[in-house]
Amino acid sequence: MFRTALRNVLAHKARLLMTVLAVMLGVAFVSGTLVFTDTLGNAFRNQSAKSYDDVAVAVSTYADRRDEEIRGLDEATLDEIRGLDGVESVTGRVSGFAGVADPDGKLIGNGWSNTGANFSPGKDGKDPAYTFTDGTGPVKGGRVALDEDTASKGEYAVGDPVRVATNGPVKEYTLSGVFTTEDGAVNAGGSLVLFDTATAQELYLKPGVFQDATVTAAAGASDQKLLDAIEPLVPEEATAQTGKALADEQAEQIENGLSSLNAMLLAFAGIALFVGVFLIANTFTMLVAQRTRELALMRAIGASRSQVKRSVLIEAAVVGLLASVIGFLLGLGLATGLRSAMGLLGGKIPAGPLIVSPTAVGSAFAVGVLITVLAAWLPARRAARIAPVAAMSSVHATASTKSLVVRNSIGGVITLLGATGIVGGAATGGTNGRYLIAAGAFFALIGVIVLIPLLSRPVIALVRPLLKKLFGVSGKLASQNAVRNPRRTGATASALAIGLTLVTGISVLGVTLGQAIDKMTTDNIKADYMVSMASGDSLDESALKALSKADGVVALTPQQAAYFQVDGEPHSASGVTPGDVEEVFSLKTVSGSLGSLKDGQVAVGSETAQSNGWKTGDTLPVTFNDDEKGELTIGALYEQNEFLSPFLIPKDLADRHSSGSRSDIREIWIKTEGGASEANEQALVDALGDNPAMSIMDRQDIRDMFGGFVNTALNIMYGLLAMALLIAVLGVVNTLAMSVFERQQEIGMLRAIGLDRRRVKRMIRLEAVVIALFGAVIGVALGVFLGWAIGQTLADEIPGYALVLPWDRLALFLALAALVGVLASLWPARSAAKLNMLTAIKTE
Repeated sequence: MFRTALRNVLAHKARLLMTVLAVMLGVAFVSGTLVFTDTLGNAFRNQSAKSYDDVAVAVSTYADRRDEEIRGLDEATLDEIRGLDGVESVTGRVSGFAGVADPDGKLIGNGWSNTGANFSPGKDGKDPAYTFTDGTGPVKGGRVALDEDTASKGEYAVGDPVRVATNGPVKEYTLSGVFTTEDGAVNAGGSLVLFDTATAQELYLKPGVFQDATVTAAAGASDQKLLDAIEPLVPEEATAQTGKALADEQAEQIENGLSSLNAMLLAFAGIALFVGVFLIANTFTMLVAQRTRELALMRAIGASRSQVKRSVLIEAAVVGLLASVIGFLLGLGLATGLRSAMGLLGGKIPAGPLIVSPTAVGSAFAVGVLITVLAAWLPARRAARIAPVAAMSSVHATASTKSLVVRNSIGGVITLLGATGIVGGAATGGTNGRYLIAAGAFFALIGVIVLIPLLSRPVIALVRPLLKKLFGVSGKLASQNAVRNPRRTGATASALAIGLTLVTGISVLGVTLGQAIDKMTTDNIKADYMVSMASGDSLDESALKALSKADGVVALTPQQAAYFQVDGEPHSASGVTPGDVEEVFSLKTVSGSLGSLKDGQVAVGSETAQSNGWKTGDTLPVTFNDDEKGELTIGALYEQNEFLSPFLIPKDLADRHSSGSRSDIREIWIKTEGGASEANEQALVDALGDNPAMSIMDRQDIRDMFGGFVNTALNIMYGLLAMALLIAVLGVVNTLAMSVFERQQEIGMLRAIGLDRRRVKRMIRLEAVVIALFGAVIGVALGVFLGWAIGQTLADEIPGYALVLPWDRLALFLALAALVGVLASLWPARSAAKLNMLTAIKTE
């Protein structure tokens, strides 16, 4: 039976090709994901370990010039550590944001990973954290050094002037050197600017104070003993760890971060494999049907049911093994490609070998073989039930009426259960509702897949008159062929339905969320521009003063973060400019007047006021962030929005009680004369000193910032689901090709009675389009239902949420499904048209 199974695989190479491709793609996705994340994790872990190779103990204080309670590490503390036995050297570190412009004046890097730090040379004049490829490190004011990538992107050479932006005005420095580093910010696609220590302290903290320190041990000294000796010397808020402990901690963080990526990619690989199950099952079902006589003869000459069943499963295992080998090799290429793609997108992956773990190899082969064998199990079971007497005729084994009734009854119950879960989840809302919808969606999808053969007849019957009217005999025959074998049509359509259910659901949800966010932006903002730091840090007070003097500015207000307590409960507030805040935001007053802000009173969001029982005119006892106590009078209630805090207070009040040396200005909102224009934007750029670290956004940019992540997420989802849809397309090709093979005699008869080659091709093409559109319609309908349900659970969390059906995308999905049908039919249609009619008529 084993030899027979192998001969059957070799005899049906072309018919098994699509199955091999489907399994191969799924295995490539799984193995590529595992190898990619293993390689990425290994590279980052090695980099982390390397960066702490010479560090015996690391001390961190998280000191910040805005937070005077954390005092950092002063020189006296570092000197005490240097005096300990076993200490070779102590290096103080200070860092913060620093941005450098490219030749076009745009910020190099993405803001959050643009870093400035101090160059701290040892006795040999070198800083062990940096290796200079050109020039030297900055040892006096007015000089900086740049990492190699940033220098290359900015086209800077040693001796060139470099404009560097921190949190204040742009300053010009001379480039003293270019270096390489294992710094994580640089590897994330950012930049690193080195200042001399005094300059860095002045910029980021205060003179003579460091945020962190690294301690190098003398030969033979114990890291743990050094840690025990250092801990009593550092401030209470400081954290001290051995270099090894810190490296292990970072390695664990890397592992946790990559596990989420791994899980997401494997989930989409699972979807692709699930779709592939239908293609595999369809293939073996058709192969069994075509070999009815052969299998019956085997039974007649003594083969048992288990032997017949085993022979089909052996075929499946051989196909799965072959596909797994090819898929695994393709997965290695995919992992390499993903690594290169990350580099092209700006992420710098540390050098390291491709990691092929036993888990990746085992998972790939286990998945490939197991999925193929499981998908072939039902066809194998049907093959074993073929009676020996079937060898006397060419009748293929068909499903009994009883089996179809049982199937449809089970499918109906499962679908109803799933639909109930989805509707119940939509009514429940919140996280619990989404869990309920996820469970309901699983059952609904399974139920619909079970019911698809039953649905195929009435749904396709609706388009039969149209096909007959438009395409004549070819259209009529195509519609009849599409429902001739409902199980086969259902299995083929199911693959497309699964993919389009997910794509449609994601699209409905994404477009709805995008429009809700867009509406929220346009309804609440009247400002023409928003200015913020690219790093996400706070703006300096000097930026506000400079912008207020810019040409064309008619109103501006900061959004300055402030905090206080009312009756012991913490509340956040926005420090704004009285009078101007109404010009840049669409604030709807519920009671009182926003003009009261000029008199030192405050405005409170209506929801916050209602939940606390406050009303206009009330006086609230407050404790400010600087621990001073006072009273605030509510001068107005307004409808809360997503851009301002529940309390609006005059900016001068926020300034009086701010902690630290800088105001916490998150954004500056600006209204200009004549609205947004090139001249007005240039006036703002000039006022800020052409600062590359400051982001100036017009209204469209603001809308894109708040809604852009939705489109980005949609595009990523589409890309990941493309594999499942490609496998579904292979399923259509496979079904048609094997259907043509089965119907050779019929096609020969049609040719003989006058159906020419052109109309034969049209018949096959129309059959493919009908099957593809049937699956697409089911998928789109189910996807819209799921999108609506998930949206209902988010409605309370998103102001102005309203379901939006993206009719253009839904129409595009159906059009693409029809195109898929046409393309999938090219080879089968050509094969059918080329059949010799006399040979075909003699075929059994």
